[in-house]
Amino acid sequence: MMLKQEVETLDSKQYIIIKNAKVHNLKSVTLAIPRNKFVVITGLSGSGKSSLAFDTLYAEGQRKYVESLSSYARQFLGKIEKPNVEYIKGISPAIAIEQKVNTRNPRSTVGTSTEIYDYLKLLFARIGKTISPLSGNQVKRDTIQDVLSCVFKYPENTKVALYSPLVLKGNRSVNEQLNILLQQGFSRVKIDSELMQIEDAIKEKNSSNAAFNILIDRFSINVESEDNKNRIADSIQTAFYEGEGSCLLELYVETGVEVKSFSNKFELDGMAFEEPNVHFFTFNNPIGACKSCEGFGSVIGIDEDLVVPDKSLSVYEDAIACWKGEKMKEWKDAFIRVSHHFDFPVHRAYFDLSENEKNLLWAGNKYFEGLNQFFKFLEEQNYKIQYRVMLSRYRGKTVCPDCFGSRLRKDANYVKVSGKSITELVLMPITESVDFFNNIVLSDFENEVSKRILIEVKNRLKYLCDVGLGYLTLNRLSNTLSGGESQRINLATSLGSSLVGSMYILDEPSIGLHPRDTQRLITVLKSLRDLGNTVIVVEHEEEVMRAADQIIDMGPMAGSLGGELVFQGNHDELLKEEVSLTARYLTGRENIDVPIKRRTWNNFIEIKGARENNLKGFDVKFPLNTLTVITGVSGSGKSSLVKRILYPALKKMHGGFGEKTGAFDKLTGDFNKLTQIEFIDQNPIGKSSRSNPVTYVKAYDEIRNLYSSLPLSKNRGYKPAHFSFNVDGGRCEECDGEGEVKIEMQFMADIHLPCEVCHGKRFKEEVLEVEHHSKNIYDVLEMTIDDAIDFFKTETKEFANICRKIVEKLSPLREVGLGYVHLGQSSSTLSGGEAQRIKLASFLGMGQNLGATLFIFDEPTTGLHFHDIKKLLYALNALVEKGHSILIIEHNSDVIKSADWVIDIGPEGGNGGGYLLFEGTPEDLIHCEKSYTGSFLKEKLVFSPNSK
Repeated sequence: MMLKQEVETLDSKQYIIIKNAKVHNLKSVTLAIPRNKFVVITGLSGSGKSSLAFDTLYAEGQRKYVESLSSYARQFLGKIEKPNVEYIKGISPAIAIEQKVNTRNPRSTVGTSTEIYDYLKLLFARIGKTISPLSGNQVKRDTIQDVLSCVFKYPENTKVALYSPLVLKGNRSVNEQLNILLQQGFSRVKIDSELMQIEDAIKEKNSSNAAFNILIDRFSINVESEDNKNRIADSIQTAFYEGEGSCLLELYVETGVEVKSFSNKFELDGMAFEEPNVHFFTFNNPIGACKSCEGFGSVIGIDEDLVVPDKSLSVYEDAIACWKGEKMKEWKDAFIRVSHHFDFPVHRAYFDLSENEKNLLWAGNKYFEGLNQFFKFLEEQNYKIQYRVMLSRYRGKTVCPDCFGSRLRKDANYVKVSGKSITELVLMPITESVDFFNNIVLSDFENEVSKRILIEVKNRLKYLCDVGLGYLTLNRLSNTLSGGESQRINLATSLGSSLVGSMYILDEPSIGLHPRDTQRLITVLKSLRDLGNTVIVVEHEEEVMRAADQIIDMGPMAGSLGGELVFQGNHDELLKEEVSLTARYLTGRENIDVPIKRRTWNNFIEIKGARENNLKGFDVKFPLNTLTVITGVSGSGKSSLVKRILYPALKKMHGGFGEKTGAFDKLTGDFNKLTQIEFIDQNPIGKSSRSNPVTYVKAYDEIRNLYSSLPLSKNRGYKPAHFSFNVDGGRCEECDGEGEVKIEMQFMADIHLPCEVCHGKRFKEEVLEVEHHSKNIYDVLEMTIDDAIDFFKTETKEFANICRKIVEKLSPLREVGLGYVHLGQSSSTLSGGEAQRIKLASFLGMGQNLGATLFIFDEPTTGLHFHDIKKLLYALNALVEKGHSILIIEHNSDVIKSADWVIDIGPEGGNGGGYLLFEGTPEDLIHCEKSYTGSFLKEKLVFSPNSK
């Protein structure tokens, strides 16, 4: 580590030099980061990593970028706060790739966000061939050149007659049309097979069923004569005009007469087709979007899972939820009375019914009206409120019946490139798409037209595979991605743009990535560096640290005890460091211990025949009253099993509403022993910027009660509401308690500036005069959880009871490793992992009041240092000890080795995954040869006495 004096002597062309950074908890940090290197910033959660990387480096990079903009943007620069740092030299244009899911837009997909879909649209518009669904032949528009080419394939002096079909224009009769043709100079017409003068044809009584063809020209083929070619071309043009796009040739060859027909319309097999263009393949455009779902891929319909929530019941046992109750029971009774006429098994579980029997139940027959007719009856009775309520109870998002979720109009799928439609391509796993484009066979012309497009598509697909996302499809919705997936997509998009001389700042790109794929991610980060960029990564993953050119360790602890530069150097030097907690865990001086004993279980929930997405129809048991971990490589099917099948199925069984349940056969086991299901994901704790940790865990109510009980508050008549920033009274009226005002910038993101009246303190001056131990309400909101617990613990007898309640509500936040977070920190500034752990803390605070609950966590170690994972495991085990069950989707080896039971899915991602590889204890998992998880766990697992 360099001394401050040495840092100041370095060249800013070689280093990014930061002097005296004091942002958030940073304590006058001075350091030099080498440019064009791969640098990892690590340390405990809350030690100051993000403050250094994002709030100092990236903020200054952005400020300098805005400085280069127009005078309109620069007029706000006097107000934009510079990071609290003496100076930063040598900074490059900054690009931050954060962990947050950037979009909630229901139209955004992996394909659109990476721009691959834009190139695919262009490819299909340029070289796509429209194939008729009836004959399988290519639909083509014949040109004059096509007809000429056909003519000149025949031998010299071949006699040819060129005809146009008679087209009746307006309301003219055949004779009226023939008269007009005669006036135009045409002389002959062919009626069926007889050629005659038009005058003679007019005199005859013509049948309306006869085929009329006008003779346009007769000629002999003369290859050498240019005049002959020009004459034929002119005649063909006339024939197309008179026949409104159609003409035919009669060629008199030695074997007889050959007839060839041509059309310059885009038609075949009696069908008119749309010519491909870019908008034709755009589901965000009315031209290309499916008319039924308007490009969303789903519509509001009757959800089968809500109608039949428990598929283990038979119709007789009330499997059909909407046929219960006094009134609706009539439908069930009527069905049972007539079921013997068509041998319907009313006592067989719904799960065991054949597809035909299920369809019969929904569609009905001559003996009874099915479920579809039942819901139609409810719609007809819509004017009665009870029927409207009942209908809403069984409605949910269902796949669009017209486009089957592809979002595009049906005829867009008639257009093919190398035998594949655009829908087939976007529904393929990206790994298969890479193979398709690497082996694509095109003509020389098609190659020339699409050369540049294919380069861009192949590069972007390759980058997505390189960052471990080959299992995704291009049609996957952006708002269904995890924070890590979203970040790696942004990383792949950045690679596709090939920027150089920039500073990339990434927030834990390894999140959601199986250890097997970490090396590929490192290769991508290094390639970004090798292009000539500075790559700065906030990371806890050991393998990423090992690969870095330089490691910066912040600490020594979190919050007010952190914010110092503990170490700067390479991985080998870090291992010798004495103060660093990171080094202590890497060298094994500190450990996350393996449990002495694994919990045994009797109760379980079983999913039979899991078939959603890539799952291969296996049966799996989820133990209750244990800590169970689901593992497997990225894309192996973990989320499909837990998020798409188990959670929505259980939620609906317990009277809740959820997304459409994925495909599976049967749910059995002891689900009745659970009172509720909680899915704790990484979505923000609130949609409003006012939402924060202290309000989420209900501690702020007690804090407001405390401040309203103080003598000065009583003298002035202040109630708890005066200390709320959500209602009028004590909050600042200028910013409505936000502490900042929003300035809308034209063509740019809005800028948030501190309120000029309260200076960011949210409350009126007179309210801030109320102090408890020299701290006003704003000071309390600015405290970290750790500091607040210490502050409220030291209390006089007068307020001891209320302060004890505050400490009780805040303590779970410390237990889950969030002691460094500020009480009043806006939810919009919290990472996905922090939001998830705040939710966990709120459940820990509820304790026994919950009832037996199944908690499902998705990657709870996001953003956690080894030391914090130890705290998290303690909190999770505390929930199990209180009688709850925990199920975790996780890749972290320390969490897997601490589990009572492990379910491993794989072996690969995408189509190569979806198999149940292993169920059992971590000790047994390391002997499973097919499991990648097992091979990585061997390094971490210290064998417990009862291991084999």
